[in-house]
Amino acid sequence: MKLTVEETEQVYEEPITTQAPTQLNGADVFIETLKKHQVEVIFGYPGGAVLPIYDALYKNPIKHILARHEQGAIHAAEGYARVSGKVGVVIATSGPGATNLVTGIADAMMDSIPLVVFTGQVATTVIGTDAFQEADIIGITQPITKHNYQVKDVADFPRIINEAFHIASTGRPGPVVVDIPKNMATGLFVTPKDEDQEVNLPGYQPTTKPNFLQIQKAAQAISTAKQPLILAGAGVLFAKASDELAEFAEKYQIPVTNTLLGLGGIEGNHPLFLGMAGMHGTYTANMAIQTCDLLINVGARFDDRLTGNLNYFAPNARVVHIDIDPAEIGKNVPTEIPIVADAKEALEALIAHEAPNGNTVAWLESLNISKEQYPFHYQASEERGLLPQQVLELVHEYTNGDAVVTTDVGQHQMWTAQYYKFRSPHNWVTSGGLGTMGFGFPAAIGAQLAKPDAKVVSIVGDAGFQMTLQELSLLQELRIPVKVIILNNQALGMVRQWQETFHGERYSQSLISVQPDFVKLAEAYDIKGYKIETFEDAKVQLKEALESDEPVLIDCRVVQKELVYPMVVPGTGLHEMIGVKPE
Repeated sequence: MKLTVEETEQVYEEPITTQAPTQLNGADVFIETLKKHQVEVIFGYPGGAVLPIYDALYKNPIKHILARHEQGAIHAAEGYARVSGKVGVVIATSGPGATNLVTGIADAMMDSIPLVVFTGQVATTVIGTDAFQEADIIGITQPITKHNYQVKDVADFPRIINEAFHIASTGRPGPVVVDIPKNMATGLFVTPKDEDQEVNLPGYQPTTKPNFLQIQKAAQAISTAKQPLILAGAGVLFAKASDELAEFAEKYQIPVTNTLLGLGGIEGNHPLFLGMAGMHGTYTANMAIQTCDLLINVGARFDDRLTGNLNYFAPNARVVHIDIDPAEIGKNVPTEIPIVADAKEALEALIAHEAPNGNTVAWLESLNISKEQYPFHYQASEERGLLPQQVLELVHEYTNGDAVVTTDVGQHQMWTAQYYKFRSPHNWVTSGGLGTMGFGFPAAIGAQLAKPDAKVVSIVGDAGFQMTLQELSLLQELRIPVKVIILNNQALGMVRQWQETFHGERYSQSLISVQPDFVKLAEAYDIKGYKIETFEDAKVQLKEALESDEPVLIDCRVVQKELVYPMVVPGTGLHEMIGVKPE
């Protein structure tokens, strides 16, 4: 007997229940709960398993951004969360929709970005049968989420969503996945609408207030140190503790260096700021780590790109480590004074503690001399062509250091970190721990939606941009005034640099000779495009592009063989940087 379409659906899914107009289904409760969490924008892409949710969204609107690929959606959500401080919300369908989010979920986990990711799933009646567009997203994402859920009872919707937002945004932030079988979205919700759904997670109680005895120990160490140093990571930004960091540094006259993700935690031109530390950090910051007698880590995780060879890292320093995640303390670097706490709470306690100041005058004088003698450097000439460092110095000049800046990963990321001095916190959006190509452009879209009045500049490489360039549709559709600057060296720049440095200049699959005409590509999306090949043109056209109120794309043709220096070669210590030249 031939089945009708409706009968065929009922074989594989529970029947859709006809309900009275006043009754709510799971999808309706889902939208209502998002509204209670004051969700302003959702990034997503519909598909069969989430159609009931999109139908509820149609009836009860929340601003939804239809990305052109799920990877674009989740990177945009990351940019939104990073700049706004709110939880980024993502929706995708089951199967490929969910698996297309995996890179972004892993990226958010590594960089502690608060996301709640909702994935569609096949009905509970067919889970495990290899049904159409079925994927075990819970199993796939367990190693790369802070927590994940699968809804198995419609009545659990409010509780699960409340817990997801709470877990994602408290303690050390991170992504939470909520997997929603289709029949959970269509099933009737029988719990009263106004039932109190408080979060009750006795096993999850992040420590935010520091232990007083540990604060005393840290204060005592500060008072006796002659060469103390503050290493400030993204934890300062997540805790909204930039003011406290500056006050703490100024009170005790301690110099500050940032991790890559911590940039903006202290003003880029602050007299106590030494610049970024790590593989491509400043000579002064790295040597300060190697010669300090007290290292105060505030909200950084001592990753390998920061420390270099751990056998040589900060050999003379007692270590104070302030982190909200106890798992990070002592994981890589032995810590004498551990302080498990929110960075803001810990800094406030240290500021309030009346301990005598150590004498750091000679230490600061020596570091200031080092900053003058060993700045970042490059060799410019008309014969060489346009250099990426020149472009970034102009971008900084024309935006006065006030722009929200996003990047992908690679050479352009490091040059941006080196040459763009951020005046304010929460303006730097990049992929740190995972190093995700294709991140920067969609992240800029999310950042612009978070700060509509800000100047948002996405600095990308020609290779990474081509991974998510389809999101140009959003600039066209919504007239989002992001400024996309492509540092186009027709190569996978950092791969090419490593092949030159470590593999005998054997450029295996790192040069990209065939590319689209990026200006024509921009014009195809009704976006103004520029092509810049000389420094003189850059001075004029970059200014015009950055002053525009419209979205623009700027293709900067830069020297292919320019290298990012200084550089700490893998396996060596921070004191063994190459490419360092005195002024």
